[in-house]
Amino acid sequence: MLRPHRLFPSTKPWHRRPFSPCPLAWTAPSLISERLAFSHHTALSCLYLPGSGRSSASITMVGPSGNESSATYFILIGLPGLEEAQFWLAFPLCSLYLIAVLGNLTIIYIVRTEHSLHEPMYIFLCMLSGLDVLISTSSMPKMMAIFWFNSTTIQFDACLLQMFAIHSLSGMESTVLLAMAFDRYVAICHPLRHATVLTLPRVTKIGMAAVVRGVALMAPLPVFIKRLPFCSSNVLSHSYCLHQDVMKLACADIRVNIIYGLIVIISAIGMDSLLISLSYLLILKTVLGLTREAQAKAFGTCVSHVCAVFIFYVPFIGLSMVHRFDKRHDSLLPVIMANTYLLVPPVLNPIVYGVKTKEIRQRILRLFHLTTHTSHP
Repeated sequence: MLRPHRLFPSTKPWHRRPFSPCPLAWTAPSLISERLAFSHHTALSCLYLPGSGRSSASITMVGPSGNESSATYFILIGLPGLEEAQFWLAFPLCSLYLIAVLGNLTIIYIVRTEHSLHEPMYIFLCMLSGLDVLISTSSMPKMMAIFWFNSTTIQFDACLLQMFAIHSLSGMESTVLLAMAFDRYVAICHPLRHATVLTLPRVTKIGMAAVVRGVALMAPLPVFIKRLPFCSSNVLSHSYCLHQDVMKLACADIRVNIIYGLIVIISAIGMDSLLISLSYLLILKTVLGLTREAQAKAFGTCVSHVCAVFIFYVPFIGLSMVHRFDKRHDSLLPVIMANTYLLVPPVLNPIVYGVKTKEIRQRILRLFHLTTHTSHP
């Protein structure tokens, strides 16, 4: 009679000790490796799930050729060092998200219903508000699930989809900000040509071009990530997926990802910021030749857009610098910068335009006045 092979030693025949997911807790490692070596090698890494107090075994199969397989999921983190408090910190973050959605949807509603606001500047503002809602919605639901329910895992394909959404929407927003700068340049430097240069059909084409540009530039990013093997850690340093964060976990040559990422930064964000700066230099040159009253009026129409530009680009540059120079894996700074990058612009943009733009402010006050009188007849 053949007796089964005994993989785990125990005090009783043919019994084994309880299985532990962490390879460091295994007994008789030589027997295990001998047993698993019959066709393939198996690499296991014991990962700690932030805030959960337990370990999870991440398994990567390595074939005879030595090629690692793709990861099936990643681990997103909450707030390193603040795991006990992140449940309560999620409430103000959720409040900011609701403020962002409500504020931007209010802007969209006002511009759409007021025919007097169907002008290029307000249509571009409507596009900006729509992008702010989408970019915050692409990350906040999962972020709240991490903070409230400790749902830290995200499937590989879902991570790629979130990555594409965040990067493409950011590229679209940068293009819209450039279009708004061009609108201000034409309105101030060539006021007589503004109505003929920026017609409504042309504004619509600019909006479509922003969408196509954002999708076309960012579509290769998930493709480049898809081809990479992941063989060690699968713990990301943010509460959502970013290209520069995911590619660092690959155990292969990522020069293609780095080079293409640099091309995207230069051709999109770099070029847009350069053209925006150039347009405002030309605006400044024109405004300095006007009367004091005309100068105040011209600058007043630009203040909101300048604030929106700084609100978008400063967190973006800060997050890029953190990824470049901060090498500490347990640092809280990358998480704070990442959340600031996605939450602050959608919250502040409607506030800035609501306060600084007279037409928007008047419509908002009128809307609240009508709402108050309707609820209290």
